[in-house]
Amino acid sequence: MNVYDSGRMGDVLAHHGYGLTIDADGADMVILNTCHIREKAAEKLYSELGRFRILKDARKAAGKTTLIAVAGCVAQAEGAEIMRRAPFVDIVLGPQTYHRLPELIARAERSAGDGVLDIEFPPESKFDHLPDAAPTSSAAFLTIQEGCDKFCTFCVVPYTRGAEYSRPIADIVAEARLLCAAGVAEITLLGQNVNAYRDGDTGAGLGPLIRALDDIDGLARLRYMTSHPIDMDDDLIAAHGEVDALMPFLHLPVQSGSDAVLARMNRRHRIDDYRRTIDQLMAARNDLKLSSDFIVGFPGESDKDFEATLELAANIGFIQAYSFKYSPRPGTPAAAMVDQVPEALKSERLAALQDVLNASQREFNEGCDGRVMAVLFDRAGRKDGQLVGRSPYMQPVHVMAPESLMGQVTDVVITETNANSLGGELAATSTGTSQRKISA
Repeated sequence: MNVYDSGRMGDVLAHHGYGLTIDADGADMVILNTCHIREKAAEKLYSELGRFRILKDARKAAGKTTLIAVAGCVAQAEGAEIMRRAPFVDIVLGPQTYHRLPELIARAERSAGDGVLDIEFPPESKFDHLPDAAPTSSAAFLTIQEGCDKFCTFCVVPYTRGAEYSRPIADIVAEARLLCAAGVAEITLLGQNVNAYRDGDTGAGLGPLIRALDDIDGLARLRYMTSHPIDMDDDLIAAHGEVDALMPFLHLPVQSGSDAVLARMNRRHRIDDYRRTIDQLMAARNDLKLSSDFIVGFPGESDKDFEATLELAANIGFIQAYSFKYSPRPGTPAAAMVDQVPEALKSERLAALQDVLNASQREFNEGCDGRVMAVLFDRAGRKDGQLVGRSPYMQPVHVMAPESLMGQVTDVVITETNANSLGGELAATSTGTSQRKISA
C-alpha cells in the first residue's frame, strides 16, 4: 500500500511541476514514506533523515532549496516527535492527507523554516481529490479499502490508518478501466483488510467487485491482498473457482499456529477455522497455493505454542511467507502484556520457522521444473536481452525474450529453479516434450 501511496503522491505533484528522480542530490523535494508495523522502520526513518539533512544543508550552501517531507504511518503516529527530533523537516503528513501535498508545500514555503504538520483524518475521502493514476508498468496496485476495525493486539493499523473505509465499486471500476487503457494487464487490489471490502451503496463485498472488474477489456490478471481469515466469505471463495483472471495464489495471514496465541492476539479465528477455509478454497480451485504471515515470540508464547506453529507451517506447505519476531508497538495492548519472550528465544524460534517455510518454498519451486507457466513480463532483466516477469504464483521468472513481449502474458517452459526465482525459455522456442502447464 505504501508503493501505491507513493505513486499517487507522484501523480499529485506531477500536476504542480514536479517529476520523479532517482538522484536525491538533485531533488528539490524528498518524501520519506513510512511504515509503522515494526520498530526498525521508525529507527530507519531517523537515520535517513540525518542523511538528507546533510544533503539539504549542502544544497542550501549552493543556493538551492530542498524540501523534506515525512509521510505515512510513522508520520501519523509520531508526527510531533518527528518535528521535535528533526526540526529541519518541512512537512509531516499522514496517509489520509497526501492529496493536500500542494497546499502543504505552499504553506512550508511561507513558513520561514517552521515545519507543517497535517495528520488529521479529514471527513472527505482523499480518493475524491486525486488525479488519474499514471501507471509505469503492466502491473499496477489499486487501493480499494483502507483501515481496520479488527484491533489485533499487536497492530497499530487502526490507530494510524483509522477505521475501515471502502471505496465505491463504480469508482474502483473506473480507475481500473483507466489503468487497463494505459496498458496495465494485472491489477492487485489493496487494503489493510481487503476482504472486509463493502460497497457503501449496495453492500456488495469483494466477490462482486472481482466479477465486475473481470469484465474490463485488457485485464488479464487479478490479485488481492492482504486478507483476514474471518472475512473469507462463501461468495469470495466461489470467485476463485469462477473468475479465470483471479490468480491461483492467495496471501492469507495466520500469524500463529496456536489457538491460545491467536486469542491473545485477538485474531478472532481458530486454527480449525483457518484450515476449513483453506479446504473450501481448494475445493473451489485445486491449483490454488498460499502465502502467509507469522509472528514468533508473541507475549506468552510457550514451546508448545511454537511447536503448533511449526506443525501448521509444515502441513499447509506455504509457497511463500513473511515471518518476523514480535516487535512491541507503543500504544498497542500487546506491548503491555506480561510474559514478553526473551529476544534470544525469539531469534531461535524465527530461525527454526524459516527453515520450515524455506523448505516448502524450495520444494514448490523445484516442482515447477519442466512446467509451462504463463508469465507476465513487466521489467527488463540484468542481462542484455532478458525480461523478468511473474508467474501466476508471484515467482519472478527470468527469460531471454524480445522486448516486444514486455507487458504480455506469455507461456514459458521452466528450465531452472532457485530458492526465490525461476528461469525459463519461451515455450514457442523450447523443444521440451514432457510439459505440465500452469496457465493464468
